[in-house]
Amino acid sequence: MVGVVATLLAIISATVVVNRFVLHAEWWQVDQRFARGPAPELLDVGPPPGPVTESWRLDTPVHHSGLAANDQVAYALVDGQLVVATGRGLDVRDARTGGERWHYYRAGWLLLGWAATRTHVVAYLEPSDRPGAGMIAGFDAATGRPLWRQRGELPAGPERTTLRWPAGQDVVMTVSAGERGTLRGRSAATGQVIWTSVLPRGCALADGGTRVSQDSETLAAFSLDCAARSGEINRVLAVDPRTGQVPWSQEFGSPDPLDVAVHGDVVLVSDGSVLRAYDRQGREFVTRPGEDLCGPGMCPALVADGRLVIAYSTGRLEAFDVSAGRSLWARDTPAYEALMATGTRLYGLRANLAANLLPSAVDVIGQDGAASTVPAPLVVPAGSRPWLGAGGGMLYVAVPEATPRPYGGQRLIALVAAARGAGPQELRGVPAVDWPDACALLHRADLPGPFRTRPEYAVIGGLRLPHAVSCTYEPTGRVLSSRVQQSASAPTVTVEWVARDPRAASRLMAAWRATETEARPAELGDEAYELDPSASTVAVRAGRYIIAVSAYQTPGMATRLARAATLTIRRAG
Repeated sequence: MVGVVATLLAIISATVVVNRFVLHAEWWQVDQRFARGPAPELLDVGPPPGPVTESWRLDTPVHHSGLAANDQVAYALVDGQLVVATGRGLDVRDARTGGERWHYYRAGWLLLGWAATRTHVVAYLEPSDRPGAGMIAGFDAATGRPLWRQRGELPAGPERTTLRWPAGQDVVMTVSAGERGTLRGRSAATGQVIWTSVLPRGCALADGGTRVSQDSETLAAFSLDCAARSGEINRVLAVDPRTGQVPWSQEFGSPDPLDVAVHGDVVLVSDGSVLRAYDRQGREFVTRPGEDLCGPGMCPALVADGRLVIAYSTGRLEAFDVSAGRSLWARDTPAYEALMATGTRLYGLRANLAANLLPSAVDVIGQDGAASTVPAPLVVPAGSRPWLGAGGGMLYVAVPEATPRPYGGQRLIALVAAARGAGPQELRGVPAVDWPDACALLHRADLPGPFRTRPEYAVIGGLRLPHAVSCTYEPTGRVLSSRVQQSASAPTVTVEWVARDPRAASRLMAAWRATETEARPAELGDEAYELDPSASTVAVRAGRYIIAVSAYQTPGMATRLARAATLTIRRAG
């Protein structure tokens, strides 16, 4: 009998040990690496006005998780390091070189939220097969050492796309998994509750906002759903992350979801028809109506030196004095995809250097809104929301890519100052006369009938290229044959870019190809791609020249005309 009891106790003890040290152990689930030494210093300065070039890059694939937000990649500069957050986990890099410092991945778990403060990073992770059974974990930002974990809590108001949630002053804000009526401020260092704040009665945190924790250590803002309260639909609540106090709260009667962004002590709120800005006391000092003012989501904006700068999608940049509550200046500009301030400089990222030109552009913006423009060695896909950061003399730009298949990824490029060339900085030092005339790349023998040319020119700031960068060849005259009529559609030839050398052109071509979801290699020039299933648009690199040819009626016409245009470029060069 004693032997039987001993055997049972041994089995029970072994089961407990296995359950405690195997099933719930870290060693078989967690893939982590710790950093050695302190975090590198990263001065608060970006590159000066002038040409930029790539210093290093980081390609991060995304893995399909069944949730759209988890197919995103998000970034932050924390304590001299670049934090890369994906559905897989955290990957932290040396912001100067891109070299790995530490990472934290957990097999079978998804990262569904993250926060960054001055010296700490906090993550919310869930088992992929047990939704809701997640935990919040805090890490030392410099080394990646786990500091604490908490179950039964959820991030308060994470962004819909980046999954970042509000934090500041080394405090992160959470809510209980079963009850969303109370905010908690937890120490990012220990996980201990520092303060609690009860939400207005009848209100709950909205499912998610846009840029709710953009770049502020001193203020957080939440979009609340108060539909249960009579006569009130939406509310925005501002919270001091250090104390949990509410500087202000504002009701909105709009039934549309609110987009909220925090920059310094300024909160931007958009209901899709009006953009408003509030200071720390809740004073509304900007009111700008317009359904297309910000496009989808929120306008890019920043706060620096007491000024709020907003980039409207309509192609206008406006600066406001926050304390005085008045507009300082407004300028018509190209649309900016992202804005960033560091030191005394403001940076704006444009999707295109100019109409019909391939590369994106970086503007260094002065105190009065005047800008110095240079091309950037990357391509910004249409409709994307790139990330922009700066420090250590570098400018960091992250854009989505269609590769690797099937779900794509993000490419981050660190840009540094580059030597000036013989030509204007707007063309990366390439003389403007080197640009071929797009209306001289096809000849009468290349076209199926008589055509006239319709040229388009490019203007970059005060620089106008002397030749047409794009040309539409339109059929003219009476077409006698139905076969000729079918093939006599209007083709368009565009000189997308002229690089300093073939190597630079090849890198830009690769960046373009990586953003195209249906690009297929073509046997043409030095490298070429058909950009759509019907091969109606073909991109070609011939030496340091990149051109695109579009023809939509006859199969194979774009390829044939691209070959003819490429031969013309080679003869001229």
